[in-house]
Amino acid sequence: MFFIATPFTCIIHVCSADCDNLQDTCPTSLPEKETIFINGLPCKSKDNNTAQDFKTAELTRAGPRDNFFGSSMNIVSASKFPGLNTLGISISRIDIEVDGMVNLHNHPRATEMIYVNQGVLAAAFLDTQNQFFQKSLRAGDVFVIPKGLFHFFLNRGSAAAVIFSVFNSQNPGLGSLSASTPSETTLESVENLKRKLITSFSDLELHHGITDLASQILEIIYS
Repeated sequence: MFFIATPFTCIIHVCSADCDNLQDTCPTSLPEKETIFINGLPCKSKDNNTAQDFKTAELTRAGPRDNFFGSSMNIVSASKFPGLNTLGISISRIDIEVDGMVNLHNHPRATEMIYVNQGVLAAAFLDTQNQFFQKSLRAGDVFVIPKGLFHFFLNRGSAAAVIFSVFNSQNPGLGSLSASTPSETTLESVENLKRKLITSFSDLELHHGITDLASQILEIIYS
């Protein structure tokens, strides 16, 4: 099918994630006091750009894991890593203690691709048709979570796990439905959540995917 527009021909460009940058580089320049709010971040003067703008050591250190979930997530966006500004990507590091987990969450503005650097994990996401996708992952494995879908990670190994992620947005966002306020999260509630998820995975592995795990995950999300 052809669409003809006269006297001009129109080409519509749909961005798959963040729109393309309009110049080679645009390292972030964060003012002391923000007075103008734009859909993005302001750029440094080109005369002030340096090689350091394009290097970060944010992912070299494990984050604090002394919390109920035994995990940490450090998302490094253009606000922390100036050289990412306008490039449409961001990165993260996730550390999970033995028997720990990364709670149910989503990234509303980005697809996430994870790389398991060390450890043994159960990774899963739920799509908008309530279909559940889960895999056991080991060091070297890669897993993709489509944009905006709820997902979680469980450490099922005997050592701490480390995951590195890439997002196709410079500001992927982070949302959760499992607890409306931090005060509702207790050690007992987290242990109960982990037991439900581990039992669900065991049932799924035992019955080769026949178990209706999606309904169980929905119950966990909305309970």
